[in-house]
Amino acid sequence: MKPDSISELDRREARIHGARMGQSSCGQQLAGGNETLEMSERVVATPYGGIGLIHRLARQIGLPDLIDDALSLLKLHLPYHESDHVLNIAYNVVCGGKTLDDIERLRNDEAYLRSLGTCRLPDPTTAGDFLRRFRLEDID
Repeated sequence: MKPDSISELDRREARIHGARMGQSSCGQQLAGGNETLEMSERVVATPYGGIGLIHRLARQIGLPDLIDDALSLLKLHLPYHESDHVLNIAYNVVCGGKTLDDIERLRNDEAYLRSLGTCRLPDPTTAGDFLRRFRLEDID
C-alpha cells in the first residue's frame, strides 16, 4: 500500500504511535484478518511472509480463544490478552528468534505487523514480565 500523500503518512505514524502509547481497542491484539498476499510494487516487505498464513491457521482452529480460556494470568487485558503474549513468543521462535530480545526486531517490522493484522506487539520486557507470572500449577 503506497501512501498517497504526506498527510496519509502522518496519519499512519500517529496511529502506530498512538497504539504504542497505550491506546487500546477491545479484544485480542493479534486478531488478524490482513493476510491477503499480492504481487505488486511493494512499499514494505518482510522476510517472514508465511507468518500471516500461520496466524490465519491458528485463528481458524480457535487457538487464541483456547489459550485465553486455559490461562488466567492477567487481571486486565489492556491492551494484551494471554493469547497475544503466547502467540508473540511462539511466532518469535518460528521467525528464528532465539531470545525474548529478538521480539524487538519483529515489533519494528511494519510488514510483519501488517501480516498479523496488528499495529503493536508486546515488547521483550513485557513478554518477560508475562512469563514470570507463570506458577508451577499453570503448566501442564
